[in-house]
Amino acid sequence: MLLVFDIGNSNIVMGTYEGKRLLKHWRISTDRQKTGDEYGMLMNDLFRYQGISMKDIKAIIISSVVPPLVVPMVKMCERYFHIRPLVVGPGIKTGIRLNYENPRSIGADRIVNVVGAYEQYGGPLIVIDIGTATTFDVVDENGDFLGGVIAPGIGTSADALFQSAAQLPRIELVPPKHVICRNTIQGMQAGIIYGYVGQIDEIVRRIKREMGRDMEVVATGGLARMITKESATINHVDHFLTLTGLQALYERNADKTHELSTRGEPGRRGEEDE
Repeated sequence: MLLVFDIGNSNIVMGTYEGKRLLKHWRISTDRQKTGDEYGMLMNDLFRYQGISMKDIKAIIISSVVPPLVVPMVKMCERYFHIRPLVVGPGIKTGIRLNYENPRSIGADRIVNVVGAYEQYGGPLIVIDIGTATTFDVVDENGDFLGGVIAPGIGTSADALFQSAAQLPRIELVPPKHVICRNTIQGMQAGIIYGYVGQIDEIVRRIKREMGRDMEVVATGGLARMITKESATINHVDHFLTLTGLQALYERNADKTHELSTRGEPGRRGEEDE
């Protein structure tokens, strides 16, 4: 069984795969202060609740946009699963060409999303990840990454508004029934959500115009379903797109991950790695 980790700025999404089939999945908050042992105990609890043994995991792959968490997560995998994980980064075989000025600067999540989207939908297409930042990644018919756009996420934009305007309250991000609103909360909801949808639709239109062709548009991320309902350009919502990409990347790099030769009780290895 394969275990995949997508470590984002706000959430860590995890899943277990048997072949290409996603068996279980979890979403937890990203906590930069947690140690590898704390994450190990959390994984043990999640697995036990789902009736899965940690010994069932034979390989692990990690994608992270939070550098301080990579080492603790790798050590957690080695200590509690006795597996050295594959970490998405320079040197990994992606199966795609990265047409970017500095390929090493591309976020691991963007590479994984491109791989997952092309695996699921083919190309050409635009992949939109609605997270702390919103990324638009353009993929051609061969699955090659052509570049894209990085914009503030809807939550990031909302937080900036709350922090800068002392009299405006924090609000729930749900679309109001009308654009012309008669109270402050709904007015903020309309401005944040419909303004964000307008940003997405306009960027997609400009990408299509620059490419000179129509393209499928796939959205992923925690708020993707809500945004897609209001968007005129998004064709598909895929909440497990990144997990799909991680599973595909593991298959292309299976020779680089293996169980550690030294086995023991969880917590016994690497006592010095506190």
